[in-house]
Formats: sequence, C-alpha cells, structure tokens
Amino acid sequence: MPLDKKQDMRYKDAYKKLYTWRLHHISEQTYLLLLSVIVGILSGLAAVLLKTVVHWSGQYVMEIGDAHFASGGGNALILFAPLVGILLTVLFVKYIIKGDIGHGIPTVLFSISRKKGSLPPRNMYSSLVASTLTVAFGGSVGLEAPIASTGSAIGSNVGRFFHVSARGVKLLLGCGAAGAIAGIFKAPLAGVLFTVEVLMFDMTMTTAVPLLISALSASTVAYFLMGPKVQFVFHVAEDFTLSQIPFLVVLGIFCAFSSVYFLRCTDKVEEWFSRRKNWISKWIIGGLILGVMIFLFPPLYGEGYWALTELLNGSNDDALFASSVFNSFRDNGWIALAILFVLILLKPVATATTIGSGGVGGTFGPSLVLGGLSGYFIAALSNHLGLPPQSTANFALVGMAAVMTGVMHAPFMGVFLIAEITGGYALMVPLLITATVTYICVQPFEKHSIYARKLAEKGDLMTHNKDASAWQLLDLKKLIETNFATLPENGTLRDIVEAIKRSKRNLFPVLDADGRFLGLIVMDDLRHLIFETEMYDSVTIKELMMTFEDKDIVHLGDSPEAVVKKFQLSNRYNLIVVDEEGKYQGFLSRANTFSAYRRFISETSEE
Repeated sequence: MPLDKKQDMRYKDAYKKLYTWRLHHISEQTYLLLLSVIVGILSGLAAVLLKTVVHWSGQYVMEIGDAHFASGGGNALILFAPLVGILLTVLFVKYIIKGDIGHGIPTVLFSISRKKGSLPPRNMYSSLVASTLTVAFGGSVGLEAPIASTGSAIGSNVGRFFHVSARGVKLLLGCGAAGAIAGIFKAPLAGVLFTVEVLMFDMTMTTAVPLLISALSASTVAYFLMGPKVQFVFHVAEDFTLSQIPFLVVLGIFCAFSSVYFLRCTDKVEEWFSRRKNWISKWIIGGLILGVMIFLFPPLYGEGYWALTELLNGSNDDALFASSVFNSFRDNGWIALAILFVLILLKPVATATTIGSGGVGGTFGPSLVLGGLSGYFIAALSNHLGLPPQSTANFALVGMAAVMTGVMHAPFMGVFLIAEITGGYALMVPLLITATVTYICVQPFEKHSIYARKLAEKGDLMTHNKDASAWQLLDLKKLIETNFATLPENGTLRDIVEAIKRSKRNLFPVLDADGRFLGLIVMDDLRHLIFETEMYDSVTIKELMMTFEDKDIVHLGDSPEAVVKKFQLSNRYNLIVVDEEGKYQGFLSRANTFSAYRRFISETSEE
C-alpha cells in the first residue's frame, strides 16, 4: 500500500477514535463551548489579518496618490485606483474562485434558513481576499460584512468537521459571526448583538454563553495582536443635557432619511448595473464613475473611516479638504456644509457602484460612515446657524448608531457598539433616543434590514418569530402525496372498482382529458354500490363524484400561510393540489403538514 494511503488511513482511524471518545466523555453542550473558543480565536485572527492588510495597502496607495497630487499630478492615480482594485477582484472571483462567492450576510441568512447553517469551505477565504483587493484600491465598501461572512463560514465548517448536530453547526456559525464583529471593533457585546439582531438568533441560555465566549475570544486575540486601540479612538468630554433632546429628535429624523435613502439608492444603482450582462463594461463604467467621485471627494475612498476619525477629532479641514480639488474653499463654512451634504448623498452611490461593477464588500461600514457624516452635518449646521452649540463629535457618534439602526434594523447593536468603542456609556441616553426615533421613522418604509429584505420577498428568511418562519420556510411541494389512483370524467362504477383494486388509498381524484381536477370519489360513499355488479356500467362517475370549493383546493403558487388558512377553513384532512392551469398534482395531508411544522419548530428551537 502506498505511503500516502497508509497515512490517510491512520489519520481517519485516529479521527474516528477521537470522535468516539468524545461521544462517550464530553457532552454536546460542553463540546460546543470548547469549539466556540476555537471559532472565536480563528475569527479574531481573520479580522485582524483583514484589517491590517487593508490598512497598510490602502495607506500605501493613498500616499502614492497624495505625493502625485502634491507634485501637480492632480491626484490622477487615485482616479484610476478603483479600476485596478475592481479588476483584480473580478479576475480573482472569475478565474480562481470560479463561481459566485455570494452576497455576504444575505448568503449567511439563506444558509441558516434553508441549508441548516452549511457554508462551503471556500467562503472561509474568498470574501477575505476579494474584499481586500476591492477596499485597498479605494472601493467604497466596508470590510465588516465580508469578515462576518468569513467568520460564519469558519464556524460552519468547524462544526461540520467535528461532527456536531445541525443545531450545533448553526450555533457555531453564529459564534463565528459574533467573533468576527467583536474582533474588528474589540466590542464583544456588539458582536453578540449582531448575531441576535442581524442574523436573528434567539438569545437563550443555550446560545448566549457560546456566543459570548466566541466574542470574548476574538476580542482577546485582537487586543493581543493590535493593542487596546479601537477603530474610533474617542472619549466623550461633553455630558448629556435635557436641552439636547429636541436636537437629538431632529438628528433621529434626519438619520431615518439617510437610512431610507441608503436602502433605496443602493437598490436602484445595483439594479442598473445588474441589467448589464458584460462584466467588462460593468467594470469600466463602474470603476471610472467611482474614480471620478473619489477624485472630487477623497473621503469616499475605501471604507471612509479615516475621514470620519478626523471629523471626530475636530480636524474637519483634513477630513473634507485634504487632497481635494476644493482645497481653496477650506475657510468657507457653508462650502464645508455643502461638501458634507454631498458626501451624504454620494456615499450610498459609491458603495452600490463598487458592488455593482464587480467589487466585493459590505454595507456595514458605509452605514457607519453615513451615520457619522449625518450626525456631524446636523451639529455643524446647528452651530453655523447660531443655535445652542452642539458637540459635532458626539452627534457624529450618535448618528453612526442611528443610521446603523435604520439600515440594519439593529438598534441595540448600534447603541452598544458606539458605547464600547468610546470606552463608556456617557452617550447612552442620546444613543437610545436617536436610535429609537430613527427606527420608528424607518419602519413604515422598510420592514426588513438591508440584508434581509430580498430574502423576505422570496420567503427565505427565518426571523425570531419561529411560528411564522416555520410556515414560510416549509417546502410544501415536498409534502405533496401522489400515490392516488385517478379516474376519467367519463368513466363508470366499473372504473372505480378497478381503481380500488390497485390503490391503497380511499380517495380517487376525477380528471378531464387534459388532467384538470374536476371532483373526488370517496370510497366510503360507495360501500352500498360496490357489490351491485349489475350497476357497474350504468352508474357514471359524474353522478358519484363530489365537487370541491376553492377553500378545499391548494394552488402551487399559494403561500404556506394561505395553505394553513385553507386547512382551518376546511374540515377535510386532505386538500387537493393543482397547478396554475388547474391540473391535478396530488394531495396535501393535514397530518403530514403539521408534523413537518412541528419538526421545524423542534429543529430551530434553541432550548
């Protein structure tokens, strides 16, 4: 036997022995706790790697562009940098991954609802590499969603490798996502709340401890490798006062506008790009548009955190006018406000253009940047108009949480993320007020988060309402029973008797020549005729069949909720299923349908 095969067999034997030993000595819950540590460490390492590589490579590209700008080159290198990054991303996906790498968080949500938490192994690195290429060269997207997707894939594959249950795989997937977010921001609570609010995990004792362990493990790794410094280093110096409440309400309303605009704008731009089938034309058009926007407004370059950090530290000149063609207007306050407002309008366009033209990245970071710009704009406008002075830095931080609430429908994650990265809870009341106002204002226009809205439209979203999710996600087509003998409409009692001989069911659908459902013969109604042989050819099927009302008939296009309602309205144990043309497909059994519902609830329950 070749040496490689011997080693492979030894490896499999050792793995099998370890697995058997684990089954006898370690409970599933303890096993999951141990694995949550591993997932947290791996997710934290991935987060640190991604942020470090993107930071240094992006800074290098920016320095080249700044030097070119200072020497009179007009910042032309920055103009074409996005073209390079998007091209490298497209080529990586097309020729190395050789397939679609998915859409980040929506892919994770779909995996949770439809694939029992299973994500392909390539997802552990594909988004990591692709988003690095996109953002380092100026793509105006975030890294948080790709790293959360990477962490989720790490958790999913660790769970499957160590043969945990389907429920355990989903839990470890959530642990990976929590660890990734916690590792990026060194904010363990925000990581856990991301899993609860965005991925819609139920917070129970079964899930809370592994999620928290994973988030803490990832944060510890990030602290160890990168030190205590967080993404936005800022300490709140101005305390909250009651007089700020009206301004915070105005900020909440403005952030709701920014959130809805972000959602609608990204949809429209991505839809426009999706209509173009040639990837080369999408790359050239998108890359050039993005390059021009960055050339005119450098804060749109990459994630945009550098500009937001400058604003938080009071350096609005550096944030808005550094390397900008508008540099000569840096002393004009109204021009600065106008640039801020234009950035608010352009950030969603730049994000959607990056993604639509072939780049890979998320909307988590752009929503934070948009919120920071929105908060800073409201405070700066108020101060410029001579109204009671407001802290531009505080309003920027509060705006970040508010727009995150509006875009992601995750108010608690937004609030606690800002609280954690500012090192305390001095802004807790302003954060809660503004996030609440924004959420209330956005709800009438957008019922779902940016990640969940398209899945919800297709019926592929699992929410905290497990009862509603069960009916929505059940594949009723798989429950259709087809082992029924059919009868022709022009047949006689003799045809019924022959059908009874070859069928084990007591229901016999009557069909026309084209297979359309006309009625039903029930064997119990024929007992008094079955032995009357002289009537076999004189009694017709049309005389004996029962006709059905619409409430007793299910169409293939009916939603699961509509089917449940029909079961409630009808006293029948079986409903007939037809297609759009009325052609017979089979029966849905009340018992089988509700048994499938109970299995779904059992599998998705966290306790």
